[in-house]
Amino acid sequence: PLILLVLSIQVKCYHEIITIGYRVYHSYDLPWFRSLSWYFLLCVNYFFYGETVADYFATFVQRREQLQFLIRYHRFISFALYLTGFCMFVLSLVKKHYRLQFYMFAWTHVTLLITVTQSHLVIQNLFEGMIWFLVPISSVICNDIAAYIFGFFFGKTPLIKLSPKKTWEGFIGGFFSTVVFGFVFSYFLAQHQYFVCPVEYNSETNRFVTECEPSELFQIKKYPLPPLFQAVLGWETVNMYPFQLHSIALSTFASLIGPFGGFFASGFKRAFKIKDFADTIPGHGGIMDRFDCQYLMATFVHVYITSFIRGPNPSKLLKQLLILQPEQQLSVYKTLKSHLIEKGILQPSLRV
Repeated sequence: PLILLVLSIQVKCYHEIITIGYRVYHSYDLPWFRSLSWYFLLCVNYFFYGETVADYFATFVQRREQLQFLIRYHRFISFALYLTGFCMFVLSLVKKHYRLQFYMFAWTHVTLLITVTQSHLVIQNLFEGMIWFLVPISSVICNDIAAYIFGFFFGKTPLIKLSPKKTWEGFIGGFFSTVVFGFVFSYFLAQHQYFVCPVEYNSETNRFVTECEPSELFQIKKYPLPPLFQAVLGWETVNMYPFQLHSIALSTFASLIGPFGGFFASGFKRAFKIKDFADTIPGHGGIMDRFDCQYLMATFVHVYITSFIRGPNPSKLLKQLLILQPEQQLSVYKTLKSHLIEKGILQPSLRV
């Protein structure tokens, strides 16, 4: 359901931005523009979701011959689909509209980069564990609400010209509130396997499972407090989950850098003299108005996980080995066995 929700939000955001381009550039007479825009969206989603299926549903795909063909030649098929759209665009070029058509071609591709690519990263984060999905999203929401409250009651100093209503007081108050919220929220989520375990597909039951032995990130550890905190609190150590320290980094980005996604969206709307991306949500604009910061946050979380968290994944490696032919599996087994014997981890078998 969450994957379908992310996909639905992505499609709606794409529709809102494409519609703006369609109206701003008065593209009413351009042949095939809207059809090609949706065709390119289909191609890019086919590529990204196909990669996800190949990555997380390997054992399921192995049992379906028709899917094996699609997965084996997935990238070639994706490229062929894109080339078809590219050729259709070239064939649709009309005299006196060349420049406008290339404007819209570029508009479509930038929109794909903003919406599809980053929404795919949301799904990648989701498979790492629900906590990597819920904490970042909740931190952005918390920061938005806290910044509004602090700005409303204490705001006096303008923060940025792109958003005249934003104030330094709201920005700073939102930062501290978000860090505290992320730290506390992470503590409660880290106690449950459902939120901390990577999401994996069980081919035997045809269901997603979130059961595992929690990693060190989600096991209580004792940390010594700095002398200043010891003097103030009277505690020498504190028990908490290591993930709570990472939540501080996530919350800091959500409150200090995340708002720049909103500033970017504000600049975009001012550039084209529009108030909102759409009127999907009464009083709040379009879907893109609510998710401008979320996309930037999702990209950071993905980069953070790949840079500081993720290590070798034995489960994923095993799935890839099971796809190999029996002789290839045997070759890998012999190579691994020889390597372990050389390192002294395994004893060489006696030969009679």
